[in-house]
Amino acid sequence: MLAKAFMLSAATLALAGCASVPEGGGPATVQVPLSHYSGTWLEIGRRPMWLTDGCVAGYSTYSSDEKGEVAVEDGCYKDTPSGKLKTIRGQGTIEDFGGANAKLKVRYPLFITWHYWVLYEAPDNSWFISADPKMKNLWIYARKVPSDAERSVMVAKAKELGYDTNQLEFPAF
Repeated sequence: MLAKAFMLSAATLALAGCASVPEGGGPATVQVPLSHYSGTWLEIGRRPMWLTDGCVAGYSTYSSDEKGEVAVEDGCYKDTPSGKLKTIRGQGTIEDFGGANAKLKVRYPLFITWHYWVLYEAPDNSWFISADPKMKNLWIYARKVPSDAERSVMVAKAKELGYDTNQLEFPAF
């Protein structure tokens, strides 16, 4: 039942807030290696939205192929890191494959489509900042839970990129 509610919530949110890619616009992206789309990234910070209310210890797991196709699983736990797991799977396509590899378009069930653009990746590839093309939604991901000092650096970088970091929330791990 919870999975159906999650899917219905995801569909409603996506239809209400699904941003199309602006003509010739959007934030600047950075080049990332194809290996960026492999393994699990932990969701360190995000803009609040009712779909993620009560979601903690969020993550995205990627698996990509040499053609720029990316299998995506997004998940989180309800209320506490030991709560009930909620997941949704999608199929992604790198829209600038062979170039920057920074623009990922993911199709989820029920005709839901989201665009995720990588705006920054740490020099050691341990964390990155992603946003939708209109910079309404922003996410900070890392391979491991950061210290408070590391998280401060991540937030400062998001602010430097022009995002209102007062909008961010930092779910528990």
